[in-house]
Amino acid sequence: MAEKSLIAHVQQDEKEPPQQPLSLGLIKRMLTFTKPYARRRNTLLILVVIRSIQLPALAWAIGAILGGPISRMDVRGIFMGAAGYALLAFLTELTLRYRSMLALKLGEDVIADVRTSMFRHLQTMPMSFFNRTKLGRTISRFASDAEAMRQGIQNVLFVSMVAFGQMAFAACLMLYHDWVLFLVVACMAPGVWLLSRKFTAKLSAAYRSAQESFSRVTATMAETVNGIRVTQGYVREETNAGLFHKLVLDHSRYNMDAARTAGVFIPLLELKTQLFIALVLLVGGWRVLNGTAQVEDLYQFILMASVFFGPIQILANQYNTALSAMAGAERVFSLLDQKPEWADPEDAKILDPMHGKVELKDVTFGYDPEKPVLHGINLTINAGETFALVGPTGSGKSSIINLVAKFYLATDGQVLIDGEDITMLSGDALHRQMGIVLQQNFLFTGTIMENIRLGHPSATDEDVIEAARQLDCLDILQALPDGLQTVVTEKGGGISLGQRQLVCFARAMLANPRILILDEATSAVDSMTEARLQTALDRLLAKRTSIVVAHRLSTIRKANQVVVLDHGRIAEQGTHDELLAHKGLYAELYRQFIHQQHGPTG
Repeated sequence: MAEKSLIAHVQQDEKEPPQQPLSLGLIKRMLTFTKPYARRRNTLLILVVIRSIQLPALAWAIGAILGGPISRMDVRGIFMGAAGYALLAFLTELTLRYRSMLALKLGEDVIADVRTSMFRHLQTMPMSFFNRTKLGRTISRFASDAEAMRQGIQNVLFVSMVAFGQMAFAACLMLYHDWVLFLVVACMAPGVWLLSRKFTAKLSAAYRSAQESFSRVTATMAETVNGIRVTQGYVREETNAGLFHKLVLDHSRYNMDAARTAGVFIPLLELKTQLFIALVLLVGGWRVLNGTAQVEDLYQFILMASVFFGPIQILANQYNTALSAMAGAERVFSLLDQKPEWADPEDAKILDPMHGKVELKDVTFGYDPEKPVLHGINLTINAGETFALVGPTGSGKSSIINLVAKFYLATDGQVLIDGEDITMLSGDALHRQMGIVLQQNFLFTGTIMENIRLGHPSATDEDVIEAARQLDCLDILQALPDGLQTVVTEKGGGISLGQRQLVCFARAMLANPRILILDEATSAVDSMTEARLQTALDRLLAKRTSIVVAHRLSTIRKANQVVVLDHGRIAEQGTHDELLAHKGLYAELYRQFIHQQHGPTG
């Protein structure tokens, strides 16, 4: 059981309903996204009306030709009727082409706007939102939920309108030809729809189960590939292959269940309509034999009945799709309606220029307010000073960085920048004068040049080169296969750890921040790269306020102040020499640093 949980168990997020009941409010809100495309939408509505008339008209024309020129042996009338029918058929197909094309364009434009709105909204959310919201759930809003909305607007709306219009026009013609038979059809229609709805729901459930089983297969495959080093390191290849094989067999079983369900229900869906037509023939034939109806009218009625019953299966399918669209729209709008926990005030101040003095006064903070991770923190960092934060894992170093960067707000107390409460400052303006280099050294897919320019989007190529030159790392970056035009893949793949860190340093240097926040990478690099990184770091820290979560001894020694954190409180504070002389927690951590970076001595 333990082995199975390592690979075959794909953690299930809270179940989200795949369908929701139809909601007029959701439908209205979905349609508001069509307003920018009102002309195209209105043209579509006109084409819908035209097509809903054309389809019954085609069937009616066949009956008219059979009961007219053909029954009279009128050769000229037959040719004229056939020509007229061909023209109507051509116009019907032309209408379908433009209706489908306009619906596709409308659906794609609307869903592009929906996704853009969600993306922009996400940019306004604080870090707490991303910490508590699973990435897969956020991605599903842009993928499956947005796609369900697109299907609702592009297909369900207009296809259903055509189907209802087709049925209404056919009903009018049936009522005109034989009102008694029409009552028979009207009584049967709800039964046909309910059966179609029931069969379609079972088919949808079977296909959905197969799709979910496939997602488990792909998720396990992705997990295995990402953890291939662990798999090979612990010689689990055969074990994992066996467990994966069970998942594949499970997926095959779901596919077979779906195929068997389709094999039973699809013929039944087609048969039931034919049975109802047979009933119409029986009743209509009896009326013709009794002289209460004409054969020509029965021809027309049978043709119209086929046109009337035909869309019922389509409407059953569209109904299922509509319920999925409701579920997707509800989740999308739930995201769009989610308000940030906090936002800059309308009269937020802009510090220009910023000097870089940072103060924390009696700061208490918790990612969960009921569980604080910082307690009564008091710090003053003067402009141009370098503060090194050290302490055991979980002591609160990153939390202080998050507060100074205004990624979070303090639960209690104040964070001040140049004497101004950070809650009253513009976050965007603050970040423009702040450089942040994280431990993960995150790079986006693109060139080295583009990644460095993120720190100053309007910078020229010469500015980027000059920033790298100031850090004394230009030669390292130019030595890459395509120099600064070298393309890195997701998360900086394609270049070494040290090179990624230099790119992040150059990005911060190009931004020329007044406050620099740096979480030094802990991963080991070769001694030559370490020396170049330290040189670049010294130049980056010069003449600017710097708050560093320090992992390098050289950085700690050069800091103006070293703050030692323990369990969210300041345990010690002073210079490197002062804290060593104190022989407290810092001295113990220092001995650990020495052991990690230089190995055991003596």
